[in-house]
Amino acid sequence: MSDLSAFPINRRWPAQHPDRLQLYSLPTPNGVKVSIMLEETGLPYEVHRVDIGNDESHVPEFLALNPNGKIPAIIDPNGPGGKPLGVFESGAILMYLAEKTGKFLPTDPARRWETIQWLFFQMASIGPMFGQLGFFHKYAGREYEDKRPLARYVNEAKRLLGVLDDRLAGRQWVMGDEYTIADISMLGWVNNLITWYGAREIVGYDAFKHVDAWLQRGLARPAVQRGLRIPEH
Repeated sequence: MSDLSAFPINRRWPAQHPDRLQLYSLPTPNGVKVSIMLEETGLPYEVHRVDIGNDESHVPEFLALNPNGKIPAIIDPNGPGGKPLGVFESGAILMYLAEKTGKFLPTDPARRWETIQWLFFQMASIGPMFGQLGFFHKYAGREYEDKRPLARYVNEAKRLLGVLDDRLAGRQWVMGDEYTIADISMLGWVNNLITWYGAREIVGYDAFKHVDAWLQRGLARPAVQRGLRIPEH
């Protein structure tokens, strides 16, 4: 049996199955990247719900695993050399799980880096910009009298959807016929933009036909449907 006692987070969220990968998350656009990946790979894992609404990601036990206080984070009891390893940052977790399983990241060096650059596109652009749009359109920011921040993020979201739409023209997935961590990183964000954030109309989503066809293909995958609901509310 794996020993996770060196990780303080195990005291607050005890592992019932310490031999399985431990996921600390919530079904946010960043959180579901990892739950979708885990469902797609078939790795056995145990999920722990971290209530960010009650600031649980900033308790000392969580901060010991991720000093930045954000979900998701994982502990792999069977990390490199057979030793437990904690990993935070959703993009890094996707890369780690892809390399661990040999799935969803091309082995050809050129295609591997092409995939990684699209993963970074999500991390640096899609996530931050869509997230800010959500704040100013749905959350507290919508009460601000100054609407220039909202306009800024609406325009940037449109631009980014255009970049993705151009990429997907004539392609089934971001990397063509091969479904990868680039797709997994973005599916939850695009879906969230038009569902939870309610931004379909203000970003003119229906004009991005290639993006929507890609999203529907992604949502048709059973592992994606499962991953979007993990952990359960």
